[in-house]
Amino acid sequence: MRLVNRLRQFRTRRGWSQQELADRAGLPRSTVSAVETGRVVPSVAVALALAEALGCEVTDLFRPIPTGRRRPTWVIEPGPGLHRFWAAAFPDGVRLYPVEPTPVGTRPHDGVAESPSGRVEWRHSGEADRTLVLAGCDPAVGLLVETLARMAGVRLLPLTRSSRAALELLREDRVHVAGVHLGTGEVNRAVVREVLGPGYCLLRLARWEEGIMLGQGLGLRSVREVLRARLRWVLREPGSGAWECLREVAPRFRRRRSGRTAGDHWTVAAVVRGGWAQAGVGVRLPAAEVGLPFLSVRREDYDLCFRVDRSDDPRLRALVEAVRSRALRARLADLPGYDTSTTGALESVEA
Repeated sequence: MRLVNRLRQFRTRRGWSQQELADRAGLPRSTVSAVETGRVVPSVAVALALAEALGCEVTDLFRPIPTGRRRPTWVIEPGPGLHRFWAAAFPDGVRLYPVEPTPVGTRPHDGVAESPSGRVEWRHSGEADRTLVLAGCDPAVGLLVETLARMAGVRLLPLTRSSRAALELLREDRVHVAGVHLGTGEVNRAVVREVLGPGYCLLRLARWEEGIMLGQGLGLRSVREVLRARLRWVLREPGSGAWECLREVAPRFRRRRSGRTAGDHWTVAAVVRGGWAQAGVGVRLPAAEVGLPFLSVRREDYDLCFRVDRSDDPRLRALVEAVRSRALRARLADLPGYDTSTTGALESVEA
C-alpha cells in the first residue's frame, strides 16, 4: 500500500526530533524513522500511537493513495520523440508535464516518455503525490519553493504563465494553483469570478509595486515623460498584470511600438539591461536586482487561487501553512517592493 505520509510535517511543526516523538509514542526510534521515510507501512497500533502523541487523527498523518488510477495523461501533448516529464497527482489520475524552463532553473524530471508509442520510463514514481503545480509569474517564487519543501516535503512545480493564462489552466484542471495579479484584491476576485465562477479561494502572498523599468542614462523622471518619449519597449502579453498596468497609464498604447515580448518579469529586466529595449513594465524586484531605474505605477495584490473543494488536499494545506509561516513572511518583507502586511489572508470568491 502507498500512503500520503505527513508524519515528518507534523513532527517538525512541533520541533521534535525522531527520538522525542518515539519516546512520546512509546516506539523505537527506528520504527519512527522507517515509517516517516516510507520504508514501511505503519500497523494500526503504530499509527494510533503516533497520532495520539502528536494530538491529531490518524487520517491527518496517513491517507491511502487510491489504486486503479487511469493511465497518466499529458497536460500538453508533446511532439514525436522522447520527452522528459514531471508528474503530479490529481483526483482523477496523474498528469504529465513536459519539462520546460522554470523560474528556479532545471528541476529533476520524474521520467521519460516516448510519443506516439506511449512508452513511459519512471525515474521517481512517488513524486506525483507530493507535487503541487503552480502557474504564475512571481519573480520570488523560489522562496516559496524552498519553504514548502522544508516545512512539508512538498515539491512545488512553478510554471511561468501570465495571470489570465494561469486562470485558464486552473479552470481546465491542469494546475492546482494559479497566481493572479491584475490589480487590487477586489480586481483579482472580479477576474476570478469572471473566468472561473464561484467555488474558488484566494490566498494572499504579497502586495507589490509594479511600474516601468528604464535603461540607464535616459534621464526620465516621471511616467508622463516616459510615455512622451519615443522609446523601444519590451512588453508582456495581453492578460498579464504588466500589460494591464501599462494600459492603465497609456490606454492608447499600441503594441507595434515594440518588437519584443517577454514571458516574465526577469526577462523584461534582462532585455532592458542588455540594451535591446529602453523600457518595460514589471515589478520592482527584478529592476532592483539588476540596477535599473524604476518608476512605480501602482500597487497590486498577488493572490494564489485554488479550488475550495480541494482545500483538504495535504499539499494545499501545506501551501497555506507555508505562506503564513514567519520564515517566509520575513524573507518576502526583505524584498524590494514587497509588502507582507496582508500575507496569508484567505477568502473565498462568491457568486
